[in-house]
Amino acid sequence: MPHMVILYTANLESEIDMTDMCQEMCKTLLAQHDDNGEQIFPTAGTRVLAYPAPHFAVADSQHNYGFIYLNLRMATGRSSELHEQVGQALLNRVKTLFDPLLQKQHVGITLQIDEGVEVFNARHSSIYPLFSPAA
Repeated sequence: MPHMVILYTANLESEIDMTDMCQEMCKTLLAQHDDNGEQIFPTAGTRVLAYPAPHFAVADSQHNYGFIYLNLRMATGRSSELHEQVGQALLNRVKTLFDPLLQKQHVGITLQIDEGVEVFNARHSSIYPLFSPAA
């Protein structure tokens, strides 16, 4: 973890490069460090996925309104200060990426961070060894 899922109205598809957005969100997550200078999130566990909603209704549905929902899920144990730091960094990056579009189209942006204890958590990956120090 962390895992970020981005849901967005399909009318944004031609306006925003979502592959680039995923990469930018990933870079922003990996750039976060704690007070000791340690990277907050493990490189191998960081995921950002985006999905368009081909069918949608936003506000009164009378105009071509857009909407993007970014949900970051992280494991428990980080301070509220780190939650705020990560949230602000992500929000600032999203605002920068969307600013040109917001100048010409009405778009709603929601960013939420969830933290919780999983009731089941299993992993199987050939990615982690790529980023683990040699034993």
